[in-house]
Amino acid sequence: MARLFTPVTLFSPGGRAALTRLGCLAAVLAAVGLLPWLSGRDPALTVLRARSAEQEGTPEALAAIRADLGLDAGPLSLLGSWLSGLPRGDLGTSWVSGTDVLPSVVSGLQVSLALMGAALGVALLVTCAIVAPVLVRGRGSAGAFAAMLAALPEFLLATVALLVCGVWLGLLPTSGWQGPAYMVLPAVALGIPAGGLLGRLVADALPPVLDERWVELWRGAGVGRARISAAALRRVLPPLVPQFGMVAVGLTGGAVAVETVFAVPGIGRTALGAAKSQDLPLLQGSVLALLALGLVTGAAAAVVRRRLLGPALRDAGLTLPAARPVRAHPAVPLTLGITLLTCVGWGLLRDPYTVDTNARLQAPSWAYPLGTDGLGRDVLARLGHGAASTIGTATAVCLAGLVLALALGFLPAVASGASDIANALPPVIAGILVAAVVGPGTGGAALAVALLSWPTLSSHAAALVQEVRASTFLLAQRAIGASPLWILTRHVLPSVAAPVTRHALLRLPGIALALASLGFLGLGAQPPAPEWGLLLDESRAYVERAPWAALAPAVALALLAALAVSSAPYAEPGPSRTTAQPRPGSSLLPRSRAALSALRPRKEPTR
Repeated sequence: MARLFTPVTLFSPGGRAALTRLGCLAAVLAAVGLLPWLSGRDPALTVLRARSAEQEGTPEALAAIRADLGLDAGPLSLLGSWLSGLPRGDLGTSWVSGTDVLPSVVSGLQVSLALMGAALGVALLVTCAIVAPVLVRGRGSAGAFAAMLAALPEFLLATVALLVCGVWLGLLPTSGWQGPAYMVLPAVALGIPAGGLLGRLVADALPPVLDERWVELWRGAGVGRARISAAALRRVLPPLVPQFGMVAVGLTGGAVAVETVFAVPGIGRTALGAAKSQDLPLLQGSVLALLALGLVTGAAAAVVRRRLLGPALRDAGLTLPAARPVRAHPAVPLTLGITLLTCVGWGLLRDPYTVDTNARLQAPSWAYPLGTDGLGRDVLARLGHGAASTIGTATAVCLAGLVLALALGFLPAVASGASDIANALPPVIAGILVAAVVGPGTGGAALAVALLSWPTLSSHAAALVQEVRASTFLLAQRAIGASPLWILTRHVLPSVAAPVTRHALLRLPGIALALASLGFLGLGAQPPAPEWGLLLDESRAYVERAPWAALAPAVALALLAALAVSSAPYAEPGPSRTTAQPRPGSSLLPRSRAALSALRPRKEPTR
C-alpha cells in the first residue's frame, strides 16, 4: 500500500491525471453546492415556490423551510453533510419532493444511457456513410456535406421529426418514455449531427494513410480491399478514439434540449429541473452521475487507444502519415461566402425590430424575401443583424478553445484529466452556474460555452502530441542533435496544429449551436435580440405553419459550417513520399501472412 503513494507514482503522468481529475471534480461539486448562494436568491423562497406555487412566502413559512433543510448552517456544512453520505450510497433527500435522490438519479441515467446507445448507433451509421466513399475512392473531399450535418440544430431536428413522423404521419410516439419506439425520434435528432462530426474527422485522416507505401504493397500482394480498409481505419483511429468517447458522453448529458422537446425523463432534463427549482441534493446527484460517466468513458477510451497502438507508442515505433495541406476548389468557398454575405448584407439594410401584426407569418415575397415571424418582423433583417453577434461570439469562443487546447496538448496528463470532467458537464449546467453569477445573456452564454469548448480539442491535441513524440522520425532528429526548440517549432507543433485547427473550424457551428441551445433554454441571448439561436427558438412554436422562419437561421448555420470546412486545408494524397512507412510488424497493421510476404524481397524467376 505504501508504494501507491510514492512520489514517483504521484508525479507520473497517470498520477498527475488522477490528481487533476480529483481537483476538477471537487471544484465542480463545490460550485454546484454553492449554486443557491451564487444566484443571490433566497433558496428557501425558490423551494417554497417549487413545492407549492399558491402558498405565500411569509417569514414564518420561509423560516420553517430553512430549519427543515438546514440552510442556516451555510453552504459548506450542507456540502460536507452531502459528501459524508456518499460512501454509504446516500445522495440525500430531495428538497422539493422529499424522496430519496438515488432512485431518481439512477432512473434518469438509465434512460439517458439507452438514448445514448441508440443515438450512437445512428451516429455510427452516418459516419460509415461518410467514410465509405473515401475508402472506395482513396481520396477525400472538402467535407461540406458532413459539416452541414454537424451544424444541424438538434432541437430543430427534433421538432421537425416530431411534426413529420409523429404528427403528420403518425408513425412514432412523440413524447414520453415507455418502450423502444419512444427512443427512435430522439436518437435520430441526436445521432445525425454527431455522425456528421465523427464522419468528417475519420474521413479527414484516411486519405494520407491510403497513400502510404504499405497500401500499394498489400494491393500488389492480392490483399482484399476489406482487409486494407480495416488496417487503414485501425491506423487512423487511435487519436480519434477519445473523440468517440466524448461524443458518447455528450449524447448523454448534453441532450437536454432534445429531452425537453420529447419530454424524455433523462438525466440532463432531471438536472435542469433540479437547477431551476434549486433542488440542491438532486442537482448534485445528477451532476455527480454525469461526471462519473465521463470519467469511466474517458478511461475506457484511453484503454482502447493503447490497445490499438500496442507497443508502438512505448517503443517509439510510430510513423505518422504525411500531411499535405490542400484547399477545396476556390469556387466552393467563394460561392458559399458570397451567398452568406449577400444575405447578411441585405439584412443589415433592413429594420429587425419593427413589429407589424398585420404581416404575421407571411410567406417569402419581394417585400419580405425570407418571410416574417410570429410578430410580423422581417426574418431577413433579423438574420442579417444577428450574424455579427452569432458568428463573432462563436469565433471568439472557438479561438479561445483552440489556443487553450494547443497549450494543454503538451500536458497530456492535465489535458486528459481535466477534459474528462469538463466534457461530462453539460453546457446547460455550466450555463446555469454562470447565469447565477452574471445573469442570463450573450456574454454569460459565451463564457459557459468557452469553459467547456476545449476538452475535445485538447484531447485530440494531446493524442497527436503523444504520437508525434513517439514517432521514428523524431527519434532520428534527436539522434542527429536537433534542439528541442527546433523539433517543437518545425515538427511537433505543425503536425498537431493543422488537424486540431481544422477540428476547431469544424466545431465552430457546433459552438454556435451550443449558444443557441442556451438561448433555447432561456440562459443565452434574451428577446428581442436577433440572435440566430433565439430565432430558432422563437420559430419552433409555429414551424408547421411558417417553416421559413426556422429554415433561415438553420440554413445560415449550415452555410457557415460548409464555408469553414471548405476554406480549411485538408490532407489529400499526393506524389510526395517524404516520411518513412510502418514496419512490417507494426502493431497498427494486421499481421496478414500474404501482406507480410509482400514486404519481403521477391526472387527473380530463373530462366
